[in-house]
Amino acid sequence: MSEPAAYRDFFYTARDGLRLHARDYGDAGSPWTPVVCLPGLTRTVRDFDALARHLAGHRHRPRRVVAFDSRGRGLSAWDPDGSGYTIAAELNDTLDGMAALNLRPAAIVGTSRGGIIGLLIAIVRPGAVAGLVLNDVGPELDPRGLARIKTYVGQTPNPDTWADAAAIQRRLHGGQFVNFGAADWEEFARLTYADRDGVPVADYDGKGLAATFASVEPDQPVATLWEEFRALAAVPILVLHGNNSDLLTPGILEKMRKARSDLEIFEVAGEGHPPQLAGGTVLGRISSFITGIEGGTPSAEAVIPRVAPRFSLDEDQSSS
Repeated sequence: MSEPAAYRDFFYTARDGLRLHARDYGDAGSPWTPVVCLPGLTRTVRDFDALARHLAGHRHRPRRVVAFDSRGRGLSAWDPDGSGYTIAAELNDTLDGMAALNLRPAAIVGTSRGGIIGLLIAIVRPGAVAGLVLNDVGPELDPRGLARIKTYVGQTPNPDTWADAAAIQRRLHGGQFVNFGAADWEEFARLTYADRDGVPVADYDGKGLAATFASVEPDQPVATLWEEFRALAAVPILVLHGNNSDLLTPGILEKMRKARSDLEIFEVAGEGHPPQLAGGTVLGRISSFITGIEGGTPSAEAVIPRVAPRFSLDEDQSSS
């Protein structure tokens, strides 16, 4: 008997007509808390493949895991004029995808921008989020880290080969991922670029997403979500922090500790923004956090206190 496919591709239509994509892993009928994975600004569902396989194939608690490609990334359609590349639009896209796949309540694993979206979902849809894993992101972001990201979004040269792709990523991120060897950079490139007939190609709308950084400068403050973060006192939160990160700095992390005495923090040594969701230690930590949310039996739907978000769901909120 052949092995079942690792995942199923799922496509759905956004409110403005865009065709959006998700990868659906595991048993849709699993009684254990499902997991929703939301990638960073220029990233795709590939970043979550190792985590999704680990959770969906768990020996004792195999669960459903769904990773979403945001509009303009991966297999999701590009926004025609770039105006839909906002936190608000992507939040609505995710809510619609979760509803279509009956993913509620779910544990949300969000990397960078995806973590912000996950945090806001817990605010605007009480009961939809059983817990949050914030991968190197918090209610405040260091503008110097955002300014660094601005330098390469939509600006990275096109590689001719996979060796070129790995070399480019090493030049961009080598200062943050100091322990990476050649094989790690090759894997990083494979996660970053799409494969088109053996050639690596950018897998996001570079021009459209670069425009969201127009106002980002290293000496300018950025909007924060501290009020929203404090309002989620009943939502279990695990923060993954790359100790070389320039986006989630130690000072911001300390403020998060003070705001949430029960906050769980897992430091990933030798990595920057964001830590890679791979390796037994990181995957095991995320898995144990989700297991802890459930307790000994599949959990009933959570009730989460609601606070009105301080922005309209039609307002632009740019982040990484």
